[in-house]
Amino acid sequence: MRTGLRGAGVRDLGGDGPIRAADRASLRRANLGLVLRLLRDAGPRPRTQISTETGLPKATITNLVAELMERGLVREGEPAREGAVGRPSRTVEMDGRSICGIGLEISADYLFLIALNLRGDVAAEHRVTLDARAEGPDRVLDRAAEAIDVVCRKLRSSGSRAVAVTIAAPGVIQHDSGVVSYAPNIGWRNVDVVGSLRQRLGPKSPPVHLENDAKLGAIAEYLIASASDIHDLIYVTGETGVGGGIISGGRLLRGSAGFAGEIGHMRLSSDGKVCVCGRRGCWETMVGLHALLDQAAAPDDPVRDATVDLEQRLAELRRRSDAGDAATVTALEEIADGLGLGLAVLADILNPRAIVLGGYFAFFGDYLVDRVQSELAERVMAPDAGGCAVMVSTLGFSAAAHGGAHLSLDLVYQDPGGTLTSSVR
Repeated sequence: MRTGLRGAGVRDLGGDGPIRAADRASLRRANLGLVLRLLRDAGPRPRTQISTETGLPKATITNLVAELMERGLVREGEPAREGAVGRPSRTVEMDGRSICGIGLEISADYLFLIALNLRGDVAAEHRVTLDARAEGPDRVLDRAAEAIDVVCRKLRSSGSRAVAVTIAAPGVIQHDSGVVSYAPNIGWRNVDVVGSLRQRLGPKSPPVHLENDAKLGAIAEYLIASASDIHDLIYVTGETGVGGGIISGGRLLRGSAGFAGEIGHMRLSSDGKVCVCGRRGCWETMVGLHALLDQAAAPDDPVRDATVDLEQRLAELRRRSDAGDAATVTALEEIADGLGLGLAVLADILNPRAIVLGGYFAFFGDYLVDRVQSELAERVMAPDAGGCAVMVSTLGFSAAAHGGAHLSLDLVYQDPGGTLTSSVR
């Protein structure tokens, strides 16, 4: 898997930084990670080239590659014939097909889990429809633990194992303590997500981490966009709420207290609708999922039934819009205009190279992109919207879980030996 991170780990996007060698063991750990990241980013290459590109002695590379092979992280590849004199040496390439990271998104309407192996392939998926606000934190976390068990059993049955689980949660989270401080769209305050899940999963569970859903979505989208040399983007996800993740110069912006990206609660109207946060005129009251449903469907319309899978409900709205249903088409036009208003503010401030529309926005991308791009051209101060292109996520509702899975796998790149030794589930 080539991610365009140029030798960094996924955590480096967020500023945690790489491991710093302080002794012989940590130096070896850092060197193992260096070789593994090189193969991830640059692809298969012979040991001599790895030595040249890392600056490490050939004998050291031979030992490091042998250890990575023993752990199932790399394998022998094809002979390196180009420019070879005499018998060609074999390349070394990424393996890690049996080593997986799990990402789990907690949304207002569903739980979605995905397990990715070290090559970036999907090893398992699992989806649960729910009403998070109605069920409450304890029941949602019960169901999350059950879903993690389901995915871990799927992995074990195929000979794979999970190194970590990263939870993608909406709202304001405490990154270090694993607590969701405030998630108004699901009605959570001060919920110890990581501690509660660890207790439910038991001592043999993989490590559990917590991150904001939109930030993880931004990481997942950046891993794709960076291959096209895009290093400044805003990821905007539309679900019950509206969240944002901001990548600037290849770095995830967290803000001084970690709250950067709470774009859904920008106040864009002084006399707008009351938001779940208690304020009036927040952006998500204009473009969030409820805004679309309020405009497109009557109160008793089945597409508003939260017990029905969200993607099924959106598929029905899509069918209506494609059939020319006036209410649905008009609602999408209103959403596009509202998106243009808020995104123009963000584009003026941040001057991104790309804005990626995720969540339900991606579901209706062809109805939204051109209209939003026109709004940006008209509203943004810089010529041609500052060079900003509006794009549709190819990951859709799975972006946050994908980002979580990548963040879980990053533990392997940071500590290839220790992570696998402690991974027992």
